[in-house]
Amino acid sequence: MTRDERFRGADHPRVFRAPSSIIGLIVGALLAVVLLGDAALRAGVAEMLLLAPWILLALWAVYALLFAPHVRIDADGIRIHNPLRVVEIAWGRVTDIDMRWQLEVRTDEPRTYKAFGGPVAGRPGRPPLRSGGDRARREPPAIRDLTVIQDAWESARATAPTDGAVRRFWDIPSAISLLVLVVWVIIALFISGGVR
Repeated sequence: MTRDERFRGADHPRVFRAPSSIIGLIVGALLAVVLLGDAALRAGVAEMLLLAPWILLALWAVYALLFAPHVRIDADGIRIHNPLRVVEIAWGRVTDIDMRWQLEVRTDEPRTYKAFGGPVAGRPGRPPLRSGGDRARREPPAIRDLTVIQDAWESARATAPTDGAVRRFWDIPSAISLLVLVVWVIIALFISGGVR
């Protein structure tokens, strides 16, 4: 597989996210639907609305801590989406990309940004059962992903402008939804008599 086949540019950006995060979000959403549906059937809609913010707060935690964190690359740069914080780095500002426990991107500021989602260093792959086994197959997925990200950086570095931006900002939709859920929890506590 050539470098151009692994990285297809801005028209087809690559997103690196742990497969377990997708499964966790689906399981969490199904569990929330079952619990809220059961509460509505057994206790009524009014009681379910008092219980809902707690369940939705747990689902929000699954989303914000497991699913939302990811790494995205395209022809312009790399985007690191961590819980509640996002960093967009133009390729021209990147000085090194490496992996310790998680992906680390160093910039010319100098500053290091760690990605809590995306490729993470796991345990090393098992050695082949027979000598002369396929070594490429035994390479951990995180190393393959790191190679794809480094290849994208190498291919864009020659033409990337050095005055590109490093933008840091809050994940506004996640923060607003957290605020709404916290207000809903407080209202539910006052209505149910939990706070006097």
